[in-house]
Amino acid sequence: MRPTRWTVITGAPCSGKTTVIRRLEQKGFRVVHEVARAIIDGQMARGLSLEQIKSDPDRFERGILERKLAIESDLPEDEEIFFDRGIPDSIAYFQIEGLDPAAPTAASRIRRYRRVWFFERLSCEPDRARTEDDALAARIEGLLLASYRRAGYGVTRSPVCPVAERVERILKIR
Repeated sequence: MRPTRWTVITGAPCSGKTTVIRRLEQKGFRVVHEVARAIIDGQMARGLSLEQIKSDPDRFERGILERKLAIESDLPEDEEIFFDRGIPDSIAYFQIEGLDPAAPTAASRIRRYRRVWFFERLSCEPDRARTEDDALAARIEGLLLASYRRAGYGVTRSPVCPVAERVERILKIR
């Protein structure tokens, strides 16, 4: 496992990850936005519905994993980079879809993130690409924690608090 200077921000849907990633980007830090959202938004822009995009869960989840791996393979491991979700997130999402998590589990052993921040969940507000209700978000939250532990990570938990406070904590402990 190759060490990196990368930090992952993860948590259930509706935990504020993307807002913090955007704030870090505004402050001049290099970030990687959530791959699943980029894939969904791109497909919707071509006229597909969310149901069509997710109609083959195996293809959808493997596509996300492959894109994450491709992105990571092109990044310098010695540069400080913040990620909206990491490879171990795919372990949880494979499990949610009833898929064998062997591929994302193996992929989680390629590189080692320096730190993993786990954001506590806010109440879920669905949008055109986020359809999880609070019950599913809670299930995902538990699976994400287990996935990172399965991949050998301790996580630094971030309670619900203002965005500026979360960003300050992240920048203080990096």
